[in-house]
Amino acid sequence: MHDDTHPADAWGLDTRAIRTGHHRTGEQEHGEPIFPTSSFVYESAAEAARKFGGDEPGNVYSRFTNPTVQTFERRLAALEDGARCVATSSGMSAILATALALLEAGDEIVASRSLFGSTVSLFDKYLGKFGITTRYVELSNLEAWQAAITPATKLMFAETPSNPLSEVADIAELADLAHGHGAWLAIDNCFLTPALQQPLALGADLVIHSATKYLDGQGRAVGGAVVGPDTLLEEVFGVVRTCGPCLSPFNAWIFTKGLETLGLRMKAHCANARQLADWLEAHPAVERVHYSGLASHPQHALAARQQRDFGAVLGVEVIGGREGAWSVIDATRMLSITGNLGDVKTTITHPGTTTHGRLSDDQKAAAGIREGLIRVAVGLEDLADIQADLARGLDALVR
Repeated sequence: MHDDTHPADAWGLDTRAIRTGHHRTGEQEHGEPIFPTSSFVYESAAEAARKFGGDEPGNVYSRFTNPTVQTFERRLAALEDGARCVATSSGMSAILATALALLEAGDEIVASRSLFGSTVSLFDKYLGKFGITTRYVELSNLEAWQAAITPATKLMFAETPSNPLSEVADIAELADLAHGHGAWLAIDNCFLTPALQQPLALGADLVIHSATKYLDGQGRAVGGAVVGPDTLLEEVFGVVRTCGPCLSPFNAWIFTKGLETLGLRMKAHCANARQLADWLEAHPAVERVHYSGLASHPQHALAARQQRDFGAVLGVEVIGGREGAWSVIDATRMLSITGNLGDVKTTITHPGTTTHGRLSDDQKAAAGIREGLIRVAVGLEDLADIQADLARGLDALVR
């Protein structure tokens, strides 16, 4: 009987995004079903005992075994060329579950200083309470990573490209460095997705996703995922099973359907972003555009080598500091003023007072989060309409 469960290593990414992961049931459904159930029933006490004890495969409880969630996990693992995926309730819970699974008191993390603000708070405020120390370095400076490593370093963690400055790290070099010191490398890949970058193929041990972003693509649900080898993912699965940061079946279904159009959406996002970046770079009210797709970007050549395209998130520094940035944001009529990204709708925010607002002034300065910085996550509207909406505020700054 035909079904859509084949690993199909020979299939292209777009085919995997549509055809992998779904174990068709006896109902012979074509679309992936949703299993909104908390528990599962058995034919006998003996069967229940075998499944609860792990002696027989099967579903036990939706906190850690649910067919809809597993469909999403299998599909994302196929896209990342990973052996296994564990889904979580959010991107932040994916990072937390990874840390709880792999680290203990006395261990150290070396991380890029240009991380999402909540990731920094998680590492410093919460993991720090339990004796896990984090050192921060410049993302693209391999020597700084090397200097920060100690015998206690167990995990290296980076977002590449970074949020929101589009700084890029050489993943293969970071992987070699980590493995040479007995550490793991985890890459947050939510900005590019497997459609544009596959960190595992470059040597990373783990890939982290906020599925809330481009994997969904329409701002409908919150979720996360970790992808990697079965040995490490079994530990992450243990955290989700015991501690409970699980993904709901409905959200998993949304993400599974979102993956079907991932390749198409990312191509369109990137096309809009490249043209908008060129236009912004030429505007007199703009001091600098941070986007690795620009030839002026310091890691443009590296990004072109290890990525299929450059993503859709722009860091735009305007004249006039915070007042100038806020006036541009407030002048928009179509763009959505929100801290989220990865949506078909273009979003705009002031990182220094939103996504990175909880960082100290010193942390913001180290991460390059300046007062005049705006983040634009370019959506799929007509480019001319996006430009017109931004021009209203930008033109006013130079009148």
